[in-house]
Amino acid sequence: MTRKTFQDRAKGALVGAFIGDALGLGPHWYYDLEEMRRDYGEWITGYTDPKPGRYHYGCKAGQSSQAGYILKLMTESLVEQGEYDHGAFCRHFEEQLFTQLDGTLYSGPGNYTSQSIRRAWKKRMLEKASWENTGSNADTTEAIERTLALAIRFAKKPARLARSIQENARLTQTDDMLLSMTVAYGAVLSRLVLGDPFDPSISNTLWKLVKEGDLPFHAVTLDRLKPPKQGAREPSRVGRSASPDALLTPSFIARAAKDPDISIEPAWKVSLVYGMPSAYYLAARFTDDFESAVLHAINGGGQNQARAILTGALSGAQAGFRGIPHRFIEGLEQGEEIVHLAAQLAKQADTD
Repeated sequence: MTRKTFQDRAKGALVGAFIGDALGLGPHWYYDLEEMRRDYGEWITGYTDPKPGRYHYGCKAGQSSQAGYILKLMTESLVEQGEYDHGAFCRHFEEQLFTQLDGTLYSGPGNYTSQSIRRAWKKRMLEKASWENTGSNADTTEAIERTLALAIRFAKKPARLARSIQENARLTQTDDMLLSMTVAYGAVLSRLVLGDPFDPSISNTLWKLVKEGDLPFHAVTLDRLKPPKQGAREPSRVGRSASPDALLTPSFIARAAKDPDISIEPAWKVSLVYGMPSAYYLAARFTDDFESAVLHAINGGGQNQARAILTGALSGAQAGFRGIPHRFIEGLEQGEEIVHLAAQLAKQADTD
């Protein structure tokens, strides 16, 4: 088997996220799985049109939702600036997205705007708040979905990765636990782009970065999570992310995915067990099988679009761009442009 290069993995991660987003456009947010099966059949295998009355009705199979549109804005800003420029991204965000919104649910690219984006739009466009005050406590994943591009761009620079993801995520999210999960996901994705396996050892690697001061998580334990010594003082490496759970979860789920005594069949049912962290499970279970990972993410229903975006990035990083079936790229609207953009970002990440 041909050895995957850094740029191939980075390119695969970004393209995989766009594919996951477009796959979710039609069957997005079906919590009644019987209804989803009636509308799309027993097994969704590719891009589909949204049905009348659904969230993205009016869009066509292979198009991006608003999440994909925002991810493209982020990637374009990174490529144009050559780095993450917070002010430049905010201007790009406002001029290219906010001017197309009206604060309602069904507006803008993708024909649907999520809660955290609507709240940020209101604060910025109506209340004239500064960008430091546009975030809200919305318990949604929009920040992870766009900052995954930052994880790819700064895969070789974990401290820069963490700072840029925190800064950008706060534009729409203020909940500390959600911010911790956002940084943790980015850190996991970066390790896969670097070529680390998605197995139970991944959290040990992340904790080394915490100990070295590159990831801003609270840490009181010794190496391998051993308890601190009696009488130990509060450590100097207390980070902005207060809980270590977000860094431990990937290893626990990877262990479950590879444990022969733990059976989740069919794999799409993991969404009933883990919720959004099911992206970790699918990526760890189907380590080099992009198609199986993203299709199980979609066929689990619920918030399957976000699940498929996150799974697509993780799985794309492992399979590499060359491991993504061509039919997914061929059916993706603006596919050639997205692939070119991904190649540019991957090159910048590799040579900076």
